[in-house]
Amino acid sequence: MIKRFKQIHIMKTITIEGQLRTEHGKQVTRQLRSQGQVPGVIYGGAKEISFSAPVVAFKTLIYTPVFQLTEVKLNGNSYKCIMKDLQFDKVSDELIHIDLLELVEDKKVIATIPVKINGIPKGVKDGGKLHVKLKALKVKTFPKYLKEHIEINVDDVELNGSIRVEDVQIDNYEFLNSPRIPIVSVALTRILKQEEAVEKPAAIAGVAGTAVAGAAVAGAPGTPAAPGAAAPEEKEKGKEKGKGKEKRSKD
Repeated sequence: MIKRFKQIHIMKTITIEGQLRTEHGKQVTRQLRSQGQVPGVIYGGAKEISFSAPVVAFKTLIYTPVFQLTEVKLNGNSYKCIMKDLQFDKVSDELIHIDLLELVEDKKVIATIPVKINGIPKGVKDGGKLHVKLKALKVKTFPKYLKEHIEINVDDVELNGSIRVEDVQIDNYEFLNSPRIPIVSVALTRILKQEEAVEKPAAIAGVAGTAVAGAAVAGAPGTPAAPGAAAPEEKEKGKEKGKGKEKRSKD
Protein backbone atom coordinates (compact mmCIF):
# COMPACT_ATOMS: atom_id res chain seq x y z
CA MET A 1 0.00 0.00 0.00
CA ILE A 2 1.17 3.50 -0.81
CA LYS A 3 2.89 5.60 1.85
CA ARG A 4 0.69 8.62 2.56
CA PHE A 5 2.02 12.08 1.78
CA LYS A 6 0.63 15.60 1.81
CA GLN A 7 -0.14 17.09 -1.60
CA ILE A 8 1.09 20.71 -1.77
CA HIS A 9 -1.23 21.67 -4.64
CA ILE A 10 -4.94 20.86 -4.57
CA MET A 11 -5.70 18.39 -7.35
CA LYS A 12 -8.82 16.67 -8.51
CA THR A 13 -8.80 12.98 -7.60
CA ILE A 14 -10.83 10.25 -9.33
CA THR A 15 -11.70 7.21 -7.22
CA ILE A 16 -11.86 3.83 -8.93
CA GLU A 17 -12.96 0.67 -7.17
CA GLY A 18 -11.80 -2.62 -8.65
CA GLN A 19 -10.59 -6.12 -7.93
CA LEU A 20 -7.15 -7.70 -7.82
CA ARG A 21 -6.33 -10.01 -10.72
CA THR A 22 -4.59 -13.27 -10.00
CA GLU A 23 -5.16 -14.95 -13.36
CA HIS A 24 -3.52 -13.76 -16.59
CA GLY A 25 -3.60 -14.56 -20.28
CA LYS A 26 -5.56 -13.60 -23.37
CA GLN A 27 -8.52 -15.82 -22.55
CA VAL A 28 -8.91 -14.28 -19.10
CA THR A 29 -8.65 -10.70 -20.39
CA ARG A 30 -11.18 -11.42 -23.16
CA GLN A 31 -13.61 -12.72 -20.55
CA LEU A 32 -13.09 -9.60 -18.40
CA ARG A 33 -13.78 -7.29 -21.35
CA SER A 34 -16.91 -9.23 -22.27
CA GLN A 35 -18.14 -8.48 -18.73
CA GLY A 36 -17.52 -4.74 -19.13
CA GLN A 37 -14.26 -4.84 -17.15
CA VAL A 38 -10.92 -3.26 -18.12
CA PRO A 39 -7.69 -5.01 -17.08
CA GLY A 40 -4.93 -2.79 -15.74
CA VAL A 41 -1.54 -2.74 -14.06
CA ILE A 42 -0.18 -0.39 -11.39
CA TYR A 43 3.58 0.20 -11.71
CA GLY A 44 6.09 2.16 -9.65
CA GLY A 45 5.46 0.76 -6.18
CA ALA A 46 7.06 -2.07 -4.24
CA LYS A 47 5.54 -4.52 -6.73
CA GLU A 48 3.39 -4.52 -9.84
CA ILE A 49 -0.31 -4.87 -9.12
CA SER A 50 -2.71 -6.38 -11.66
CA PHE A 51 -6.35 -5.38 -11.31
CA SER A 52 -9.58 -4.86 -13.20
CA ALA A 53 -12.38 -2.30 -12.90
CA PRO A 54 -15.59 -1.40 -14.77
CA VAL A 55 -14.95 0.47 -18.03
CA VAL A 56 -17.41 3.21 -17.01
CA ALA A 57 -15.23 4.02 -13.97
CA PHE A 58 -12.44 5.29 -16.24
CA LYS A 59 -14.48 7.71 -18.37
CA THR A 60 -13.92 10.75 -16.14
CA LEU A 61 -10.21 9.93 -16.08
CA ILE A 62 -9.43 9.41 -19.75
CA TYR A 63 -11.94 11.63 -21.59
CA THR A 64 -10.67 14.95 -20.25
CA PRO A 65 -7.70 17.25 -20.90
CA VAL A 66 -7.33 17.81 -17.14
CA PHE A 67 -4.35 16.28 -15.36
CA GLN A 68 -5.67 14.55 -12.24
CA LEU A 69 -4.85 11.92 -9.67
CA THR A 70 -6.42 8.47 -9.41
CA GLU A 71 -7.10 6.63 -6.18
CA VAL A 72 -7.55 2.94 -6.88
CA LYS A 73 -9.22 0.91 -4.13
CA LEU A 74 -8.54 -2.83 -4.26
CA ASN A 75 -9.52 -5.35 -1.59
CA GLY A 76 -9.30 -2.82 1.24
CA ASN A 77 -6.06 -1.18 0.09
CA SER A 78 -5.78 2.21 -1.58
CA TYR A 79 -3.20 3.29 -4.21
CA LYS A 80 -2.72 6.88 -5.33
CA CYS A 81 -1.65 6.98 -8.98
CA ILE A 82 -1.37 8.97 -12.17
CA MET A 83 -2.17 7.68 -15.64
CA LYS A 84 0.78 6.13 -17.49
CA ASP A 85 -0.60 4.55 -20.67
CA LEU A 86 -3.83 3.56 -22.40
CA GLN A 87 -4.76 1.00 -25.05
CA PHE A 88 -7.85 1.22 -27.26
CA ASP A 89 -9.44 -1.30 -29.58
CA LYS A 90 -8.45 -0.50 -33.18
CA VAL A 91 -11.97 -1.15 -34.48
CA SER A 92 -14.39 -0.12 -31.73
CA ASP A 93 -12.06 2.49 -30.13
CA GLU A 94 -13.07 1.18 -26.69
CA LEU A 95 -10.62 1.17 -23.76
CA ILE A 96 -9.11 -2.32 -23.44
CA HIS A 97 -6.17 -1.79 -21.05
CA ILE A 98 -4.79 0.86 -18.69
CA ASP A 99 -1.41 1.33 -17.00
CA LEU A 100 -1.14 3.49 -13.88
CA LEU A 101 1.91 4.79 -12.02
CA GLU A 102 1.84 4.57 -8.22
CA LEU A 103 2.97 7.70 -6.40
CA VAL A 104 5.57 7.08 -3.70
CA GLU A 105 6.56 9.99 -1.44
CA ASP A 106 10.35 9.89 -1.87
CA LYS A 107 10.40 8.71 -5.48
CA LYS A 108 10.35 11.15 -8.40
CA VAL A 109 7.85 10.59 -11.20
CA ILE A 110 7.67 11.74 -14.80
CA ALA A 111 4.37 13.37 -15.73
CA THR A 112 2.93 15.39 -18.61
CA ILE A 113 1.20 18.47 -17.21
CA PRO A 114 -1.04 20.78 -19.30
CA VAL A 115 -0.07 24.42 -19.89
CA LYS A 116 -2.46 27.20 -18.87
CA ILE A 117 -1.98 30.54 -20.64
CA ASN A 118 -2.57 33.72 -18.62
CA GLY A 119 -2.66 37.32 -19.83
CA ILE A 120 -2.74 39.15 -23.17
CA PRO A 121 0.59 39.60 -25.01
CA LYS A 122 1.80 43.10 -25.97
CA GLY A 123 2.28 41.76 -29.48
CA VAL A 124 -1.40 40.81 -29.73
CA LYS A 125 -2.40 44.34 -28.70
CA ASP A 126 -0.16 45.58 -31.53
CA GLY A 127 -2.01 43.42 -34.04
CA GLY A 128 -0.17 40.11 -33.79
CA LYS A 129 -1.56 36.63 -33.19
CA LEU A 130 -0.76 34.30 -30.30
CA HIS A 131 0.29 30.76 -31.26
CA VAL A 132 0.41 28.00 -28.64
CA LYS A 133 3.10 25.54 -29.70
CA LEU A 134 3.11 23.24 -26.65
CA LYS A 135 -0.09 22.40 -24.81
CA ALA A 136 1.66 20.34 -22.12
CA LEU A 137 5.13 20.03 -20.56
CA LYS A 138 6.91 16.87 -19.52
CA VAL A 139 8.34 17.20 -16.01
CA LYS A 140 10.18 15.17 -13.40
CA THR A 141 9.35 15.88 -9.77
CA PHE A 142 8.29 14.40 -6.45
CA PRO A 143 4.59 13.45 -6.17
CA LYS A 144 3.79 16.16 -3.62
CA TYR A 145 4.72 18.88 -6.13
CA LEU A 146 2.38 17.67 -8.89
CA LYS A 147 -0.34 20.11 -9.94
CA GLU A 148 -3.19 20.27 -12.44
CA HIS A 149 -1.51 22.75 -14.80
CA ILE A 150 1.56 24.93 -15.34
CA GLU A 151 0.69 28.61 -15.64
CA ILE A 152 2.49 30.68 -18.29
CA ASN A 153 2.06 34.48 -18.22
CA VAL A 154 2.33 35.99 -21.70
CA ASP A 155 1.74 39.71 -20.96
CA ASP A 156 5.30 40.74 -21.94
CA VAL A 157 5.55 38.79 -25.20
CA GLU A 158 6.00 41.26 -28.09
CA LEU A 159 5.60 40.88 -31.85
CA ASN A 160 7.88 38.11 -33.13
CA GLY A 161 8.60 37.18 -29.51
CA SER A 162 8.19 33.84 -27.76
CA ILE A 163 8.47 31.96 -24.47
CA ARG A 164 10.59 28.83 -24.66
CA VAL A 165 10.85 25.87 -22.32
CA GLU A 166 14.12 27.24 -20.95
CA ASP A 167 12.34 30.47 -19.94
CA VAL A 168 10.06 28.65 -17.48
CA GLN A 169 11.50 28.26 -14.00
CA ILE A 170 9.52 26.39 -11.33
CA ASP A 171 10.96 25.18 -8.05
CA ASN A 172 11.32 21.38 -7.74
CA TYR A 173 10.52 20.87 -11.44
CA GLU A 174 12.90 19.41 -14.00
CA PHE A 175 11.62 19.98 -17.53
CA LEU A 176 12.34 17.15 -19.94
CA ASN A 177 11.31 18.91 -23.16
CA SER A 178 14.02 20.39 -25.36
CA PRO A 179 14.95 23.79 -23.81
CA ARG A 180 14.78 25.73 -27.10
CA ILE A 181 11.27 24.58 -28.08
CA PRO A 182 8.83 27.54 -27.99
CA ILE A 183 5.76 27.12 -25.81
CA VAL A 184 4.02 30.22 -27.18
CA SER A 185 4.90 32.84 -29.80
CA VAL A 186 3.36 36.01 -31.21
CA ALA A 187 3.59 36.35 -34.98
CA LEU A 188 2.60 39.01 -37.49
CA THR A 189 -0.87 38.48 -38.92
CA ARG A 190 -1.38 38.30 -42.67
CA ILE A 191 -2.89 41.81 -42.68
CA LEU A 192 0.13 43.31 -40.89
CA LYS A 193 2.49 41.54 -43.29
CA GLN A 194 0.58 42.96 -46.27
CA GLU A 195 0.67 46.46 -44.77
CA GLU A 196 4.42 46.21 -44.25
CA ALA A 197 4.88 44.96 -47.82
CA VAL A 198 3.01 48.04 -49.13
CA GLU A 199 4.76 50.52 -46.82
CA LYS A 200 8.32 49.47 -47.68
CA PRO A 201 8.14 50.14 -51.48
CA ALA A 202 6.35 53.43 -50.77
CA ALA A 203 9.11 54.48 -48.39
CA ILE A 204 11.81 53.56 -50.92
CA ALA A 205 10.00 55.49 -53.66
CA GLY A 206 9.75 58.51 -51.37
CA VAL A 207 13.49 58.52 -50.71
CA ALA A 208 14.27 58.15 -54.42
CA GLY A 209 11.88 61.01 -55.32
CA THR A 210 13.56 63.29 -52.80
CA ALA A 211 16.97 62.54 -54.29
CA VAL A 212 15.76 63.31 -57.86
CA ALA A 213 14.12 66.53 -56.76
CA GLY A 214 17.32 67.59 -55.01
CA ALA A 215 19.34 66.97 -58.16
CA ALA A 216 16.93 69.05 -60.26
CA VAL A 217 17.06 71.97 -57.83
CA ALA A 218 20.86 71.86 -57.84
CA GLY A 219 20.90 72.68 -61.56
CA ALA A 220 18.40 75.55 -61.33
CA PRO A 221 19.46 79.23 -61.86
CA GLY A 222 20.95 80.78 -58.73
CA THR A 223 21.93 77.44 -57.31
CA PRO A 224 25.61 77.29 -56.23
CA ALA A 225 27.70 75.04 -58.47
CA ALA A 226 29.39 72.03 -57.09
CA PRO A 227 33.02 72.49 -55.98
CA GLY A 228 35.39 72.45 -58.99
CA ALA A 229 32.54 72.98 -61.50
CA ALA A 230 32.19 76.23 -63.49
CA ALA A 231 29.04 78.31 -63.05
CA PRO A 232 26.74 78.57 -66.14
CA GLU A 233 27.51 82.30 -66.71
CA GLU A 234 31.28 81.73 -66.53
CA LYS A 235 30.96 78.92 -69.08
CA GLU A 236 29.18 81.26 -71.56
CA LYS A 237 31.84 84.01 -71.11
CA GLY A 238 34.55 81.44 -71.73
CA LYS A 239 32.89 80.43 -75.01
CA GLU A 240 32.66 84.08 -76.22
CA LYS A 241 36.36 84.74 -75.46
CA GLY A 242 37.30 81.59 -77.38
CA LYS A 243 35.35 82.80 -80.45
CA GLY A 244 37.10 86.21 -80.32
CA LYS A 245 40.56 84.58 -80.30
CA GLU A 246 39.62 82.47 -83.33
CA LYS A 247 38.59 85.58 -85.35
CA ARG A 248 41.86 87.46 -84.59
CA SER A 249 43.97 84.48 -85.60
CA LYS A 250 42.15 84.25 -88.96
CA ASP A 251 42.66 87.95 -89.60
